[in-house]
Amino acid sequence: MMLGVERKQENEVLALLKISVETWNKALAVETAKRALDMGIDPYEAIEEGLCKGMMGISDAFNEGKIYLPQVLAASEAMESAIAIFEPALAGKFLPYKGVVVIGTVQGDIHEIGKNVVTAFLRGAGYAVFDLGKDISPDEFLLAAREKGADVIGASALMTTTLVGQRRIIEQLNEEKLFRIKTIFGGACCTHRWVRDIGGDAYCACGAEVANKLDELLLE
Repeated sequence: MMLGVERKQENEVLALLKISVETWNKALAVETAKRALDMGIDPYEAIEEGLCKGMMGISDAFNEGKIYLPQVLAASEAMESAIAIFEPALAGKFLPYKGVVVIGTVQGDIHEIGKNVVTAFLRGAGYAVFDLGKDISPDEFLLAAREKGADVIGASALMTTTLVGQRRIIEQLNEEKLFRIKTIFGGACCTHRWVRDIGGDAYCACGAEVANKLDELLLE
């Protein structure tokens, strides 16, 4: 009977973690993460069954037009604040990620909102994402990809003048024979045709679809 009560309490905590992300409630996320650790809940389970499910709900709501970019970013912050609580308990342990992604905005471009949304959705979908930030050169993308053992490089370009940065990433990957690393590109001026023409692996029009795109890409 006692085990049943404990499991019920654990399920309540997991549900609260999910709700904290769905309602972009940072304080609730931190408080519940601490409670989860105090109860001895496996941090992996807390992240996967609580926080990630909340981010999946955010993804669906965004895709349906029920929420907008500010709410997505706030949900991401709530999720990351809870993960920060779990990090000491995860130290030295292997987290079973779907894949490793290095992401950034290309050289000469300082826009980050779209890239931040994509990062949030990928983390919520179970990917390890290393966000390099803005104005990132092809050399920096490749260096990070090698250091992190990336499966995918994601690069955003918001201006026509910076699209060339995406092409240069492809060129350097080919020059260094890093054919195992896939690429996904997006941004306001980026199109499916452009990505196809430069030899990229996938084009993403919006953050809500990026996780499915990567799932498909890594199965190829």
